[in-house]
Amino acid sequence: MFNATDKKVIYVARSDADNPLASFSRHGFELDGESWPSVEHYYHGMKFEDGEVRESIRSTPHPSDTAKLAKKHRRHIRKDWNKIRVTVMTRAIYIKCRSHPEVAAALQATGELRIVETSQYDYFWGCGRDARGDNRYGEVLMNVRNKLREEASASET
Repeated sequence: MFNATDKKVIYVARSDADNPLASFSRHGFELDGESWPSVEHYYHGMKFEDGEVRESIRSTPHPSDTAKLAKKHRRHIRKDWNKIRVTVMTRAIYIKCRSHPEVAAALQATGELRIVETSQYDYFWGCGRDARGDNRYGEVLMNVRNKLREEASASET
């Protein structure tokens, strides 16, 4: 949850394909032996252990279609999904940043600002309509930002 009165905030919509920090942005990366067109593709693909379902999600043309396809197969979502989904998202964002220096630079450029995902209907990844959501996507971005800083500091010494 975040403080809606906090003025030092940057807002991000996961579905804004033009924003490099969004999960819909077309910054592909290699992870788990596959090429993924976007974080959104990877995230929804990892919901499934079935290779055919995963591949159909990976090859879906647009990031917005990945959730729809995953929903069609919701009975086959891995049983541990709720336990691992934040880790899956974190890995994807981190590898995206490591694969695309311009994305890492955009994330670093947020400085110390709190990052809030603006979804009105997603109370887990976003802030929700009433700003009482968990904002896990924003937290993932801030955690990856901190990790990138730590790595940069370590390489300077």
